[in-house]
Amino acid sequence: MRRQTLWIAICVAAATLGTTATNAEFIDDSQVQLKFKNFYLDRQYADVPQNNWGSWSQGITLDAKSGYQDIGAGIQLGADLLIQHAFRLNGRDNNPDWVIPHQGPGKGQKDNFGKVGATLKAKVSQTELKVGELLPVSPVLVFDPSRQLLTTYSGAWLESKEIKDTKLTLAYIDGINNRYDNQFRDLTKFAPPAYDNGAASDGMLIAGVDHQFNKQMGASYWYADVTDIYQQHYVGVNYKTTLGEKAKLESHIRYFDNSDSGNKLYGAIDNQALSAGAKVNYGAHTVGLGYQQMFGDSAFPTLGGWVPQPYLVNWGVATFTAIDEKSVGLSYGYDFSELGVKGLNATAFYMMGFDAEANGKKNQDSDELNLIVNYTVPEGQLKGLGLQMMYIDADFDYKSDLKEYRVATTYTYKF
Repeated sequence: MRRQTLWIAICVAAATLGTTATNAEFIDDSQVQLKFKNFYLDRQYADVPQNNWGSWSQGITLDAKSGYQDIGAGIQLGADLLIQHAFRLNGRDNNPDWVIPHQGPGKGQKDNFGKVGATLKAKVSQTELKVGELLPVSPVLVFDPSRQLLTTYSGAWLESKEIKDTKLTLAYIDGINNRYDNQFRDLTKFAPPAYDNGAASDGMLIAGVDHQFNKQMGASYWYADVTDIYQQHYVGVNYKTTLGEKAKLESHIRYFDNSDSGNKLYGAIDNQALSAGAKVNYGAHTVGLGYQQMFGDSAFPTLGGWVPQPYLVNWGVATFTAIDEKSVGLSYGYDFSELGVKGLNATAFYMMGFDAEANGKKNQDSDELNLIVNYTVPEGQLKGLGLQMMYIDADFDYKSDLKEYRVATTYTYKF
């Protein structure tokens, strides 16, 4: 009830701003987009085919972002609106597909579902506050665009760039709207089978600082506390440079220190994760290498709801985050514009993990291959129409191997 009241208040405030705005920037600086996504996913398990799942769906999203209305004293106000809806075209009824909500044993998948989120935003100089639905991109919390509809969060997010070359962030998160859900729920820990029904946190506190020392080097420190579940410290350093006239190098080192918080609702947590990665781009070719290692007595903690952690250098269907797990990742990408095919590129990722402790067994290995092809129509009446095809092959010592196929067609219409 508390969150429903918040959303009503935000929507009313947004409508009021839109109808009373006298500052042209509120309208002129607005961005309104209608996004279409046709998404097919099929996952097949080698040893337990009865657990296979997947679906074919069509999504429509209205993404509206206003400009700012100056209300005096250097304060500017605005509002954003995000309306998402998905229709199920086909798929298996028996098992949840984590794309469209499942109604329970024997009831099958829903035919369609949608969600509405609104955000109020205020700006003073180079400091901005957003309250409502949030789509963060940070080392300790990220939104998830990997399926049909987005995983988003509710809360308050304050970001300041008043200090030269420095960004300061403070945030409070009180709910998550998973990619396969249509409402905000309390925060939990990813701990099967308690994906969404386990003990819940009162909220998540976040603080972060990002500083760019020069054009080549930057560093970050972030802290997060998912109250009574886990707390997290993050330190990262990134470095970019050129190698000769054509080659570019991007590299980073990242470290997470994870421990339990408060009442330890999910028990003791002790995990440290160190990863390092580098990519070299030369013309149409990009080659990458990454190494990752887990320390401590626990696996890497993440939020319930299949929340990703792309700030780990090796992350996929096989997360490579088990106790003591070490992993190496290799990637190769090619841009076909060099051959005259603009908008077409392909990437191959191969990751292998070893020495993991999983399902009560030690020295367990795993590996994963991702093949991804992207094409975006570069010009003409269909300019911006995108197609992505993905093949995933993951093999494990400690559970069933799997293969996954994804096809997504996207198009954005800008008003």
